[in-house]
Amino acid sequence: MPSNKPDTVAVTRRDEALVFDGVLTRPVVASAWRQAQALRAGATRLDLTAVSRIDSAGLAMLVALARSGDIRQLEGAPAGYAELRAAYRLDDALGFAAG
Repeated sequence: MPSNKPDTVAVTRRDEALVFDGVLTRPVVASAWRQAQALRAGATRLDLTAVSRIDSAGLAMLVALARSGDIRQLEGAPAGYAELRAAYRLDDALGFAAG
């Protein structure tokens, strides 16, 4: 269940997943990045099921995480995710789609 705390984020590790809880918006992206960096070794999934909303800064952070590691799967689609992914022409793996 998504957190009801506004403008906060927590990143934890569950098995091979980096698990995000809260929001992924510009005010918290730096904190989320630091938390994710400390936990990302060996992570293959990003779990966004507890994220209530995302903006372009949050999406950019996810793209950077996906490109800099072994991330192969993303779970969950917070409010705003599908529209941002389409606007930036990103595929399911957060890479740039052809065309």
